[in-house]
Amino acid sequence: MDTDVLIIGAGPNGLMLACELGLAGVRTTVLDKLPQPNGEPRANGVLGQVVTMLDRRGLYERITGDSKRPTPAPFFMFAAMGLDLDLLDDNPVHVLPVPQPRLIRILAERATELGVDVRWGHELVGLEQDGEAVTAEVAGPSGPCRLSARHLVGADGGHSPTRKLAGIGFPGVSHDRTTTRLAQVSVPEEWVDPATGGLRVPGYGLVPPFLGQRTENGGLTYAPLPGRPPIISTVEWDRPGTEAPMSLAELRESARRVLGVDVPLGPPAGDGPHALRRIVGGNNRRAERFRDGRVFLLGDAAHVDNAGGQGLNLGMQDAVNLGWKLAADIRGEAPAGLLDTYDTERRPAAERVIMYAQALSALLAPGSEVTALRELFSELLTDRSTVQRLADLTAGTDIRYAMGAADPHPLVGYCAPDMDLAAPRGQVRLAELARTGRPMLLDLTGSGAAAEALSHLRDRVDIVSARPESAAPAATALLVRPDSYVAWASSSPHPGPEELAGLRAAARCWFGAPAQRAG
Repeated sequence: MDTDVLIIGAGPNGLMLACELGLAGVRTTVLDKLPQPNGEPRANGVLGQVVTMLDRRGLYERITGDSKRPTPAPFFMFAAMGLDLDLLDDNPVHVLPVPQPRLIRILAERATELGVDVRWGHELVGLEQDGEAVTAEVAGPSGPCRLSARHLVGADGGHSPTRKLAGIGFPGVSHDRTTTRLAQVSVPEEWVDPATGGLRVPGYGLVPPFLGQRTENGGLTYAPLPGRPPIISTVEWDRPGTEAPMSLAELRESARRVLGVDVPLGPPAGDGPHALRRIVGGNNRRAERFRDGRVFLLGDAAHVDNAGGQGLNLGMQDAVNLGWKLAADIRGEAPAGLLDTYDTERRPAAERVIMYAQALSALLAPGSEVTALRELFSELLTDRSTVQRLADLTAGTDIRYAMGAADPHPLVGYCAPDMDLAAPRGQVRLAELARTGRPMLLDLTGSGAAAEALSHLRDRVDIVSARPESAAPAATALLVRPDSYVAWASSSPHPGPEELAGLRAAARCWFGAPAQRAG
């Protein structure tokens, strides 16, 4: 067999999966049909829960150059309406500005460090599978070849050849009413507001940075990206573009229609490539299934939406969910049905994002009825519980996985909260302990009862006894999956036999029974 896992697509989702598999010691090969990484700045950052996961793999520091933990954004937008996140005690909305080419470069470098084989200029043209392996037919720079693997993962975008070759349907909704235009531009220096960083447009007013503006004629967003030319984007209804290539003149005309005044946009400074594109219509689609035998779908190959930055958050979380499960299967440690949980856990997450995207579209559409609805919605956004619900939906932290417990602890099924701990090696964060990519039992009881209950799984589970730095920790013991989701938890300072039996059952459910020792 040529490799354990073959990944089709070297975008952020495929490379994130490659990093997860490399961390677990799995032989992994990544193929991409492009001759080299795409330099087009298609996405400008990542949002939500995936920022937490980047921190828990040591990648956040590589991207930012800062060893400090991620801090949440104080403000965000929902359908061009402000979310005052300072209202929340637990703000989950993290924003990490990073151009997609740089994100790809960092992930590719990390994957290579971990022993992953990344091959550019290799296109999937056929596949077949049986009970033992998947065989891919590949067109490469040296001609056609065949590669076999235990599993194949399609991370090859919304038009996924993997999905089509596997015969997996892609139902959903396509529409062509909207036209989005965006470009990196230069703007008059005197228009930039020094206090807010926004754009003061004469005859219209302030366009705050990164916070979309909705008018009766469409929407406009101004994104002054650090160290790069700013991006202006517009969205209009029922104004399709021409067949001609996208141009700055077309964007200027669109901005004038949306805001009702001229916005003098010039060409961007510096070397390219620079973003300049038109997107007609949109799609909200989800694959009929995310798994077909030994073939899996990831990211846009499994689901597409028109919810902006939600796509990368969703797809990269797919990767973190799938990676450890594939690794367990390849090592022979996966309990029965583990690989099936990829579909059952990630499909609802995709459904939530598609719902989010459709709600955004409805609230941004033109019309007096929509304007009235937005006025009512704006009133609701002064309520803390409403802001919390929308913040959790935006960040992807509202997803709770079913862990099989009859009466689960409130933390079970959710991503484990970060916390400061006093451990034998000194002060450490839970996020730093998670960088092994292995299951972890965190015992904060002081008695060591939870650690003793899983001592037979030390070869499979990192067991950490520590003391919480906070006076009221979220739990006294946590069993955490490699994707940082809590499989079992206790708040008792002295977990009893029944709780410890539940801990052992959860460990068997997710990480398998310990290997039998010879006589």
